Amino acid sequence: MTEAHINVDPSEIAKFSALAHKWWDVESEFKPLHEINPLRIDFMQKHVDLAGKKILDVGCGGGILAEGLARQGASVTGIDLAEKSLKVAKLHLFESKLEVDYRCIPVEQLATEEPESYDIITCMEMLEHVPSPASVVAACARLVKPGGWVFFSTLNRNAKSYMLAVVGAEYVLGMLPRGTHDYAKFIKPSELARMTRNAKIETVSLSGLSYNPITKIYKLNDDATVNYLFATRKAP
Repeated sequence: MTEAHINVDPSEIAKFSALAHKWWDVESEFKPLHEINPLRIDFMQKHVDLAGKKILDVGCGGGILAEGLARQGASVTGIDLAEKSLKVAKLHLFESKLEVDYRCIPVEQLATEEPESYDIITCMEMLEHVPSPASVVAACARLVKPGGWVFFSTLNRNAKSYMLAVVGAEYVLGMLPRGTHDYAKFIKPSELARMTRNAKIETVSLSGLSYNPITKIYKLNDDATVNYLFATRKAP
């Protein structure tokens, strides 16, 4: 894949590169990711045992989810196009004593090089940051083995999600830096379902992920109007 055709927004790479040194600061802008990490892993484990599985984390950033998966006994590869974030992820392995293989490579290129090589693919909080989310979904579908699982999480697109995820989280509560999200890139569950259907992976379940600003607690529930997780599976 030539650089001109890489499915990436340079401004998004710059945004996360500028924050790269904060990935493992649990009181930083990445605090929400640290807090929802156990919930994301619980959601996956409801569908498949992670131990011993070969897992690819697409858009791994600084490695928060990748390390969480490695702690479950999985063999994990993390890919991202933000080199500064990957450097932080690799450095943190010296502290965590875990093993994760981090690579700077587009998911579409990896799908060409290693088709049907992984038991599980995870792509969390990433689809809303790329020019062509459908391309990412299709690549994930090519990378997973027959019978394997692909898990996505992203943001719904509606008035409520705009008020909570953009206005609330970025401007009122200051949970995220202003400009973290582009509302126009949010993805409705019906749109993600169409992408997965076109990629020949079947949607198995949908779960909402909500945040209570008073108790400051995240939880999985049936309300998918803002954040949601998708579990899909490739036919055996």
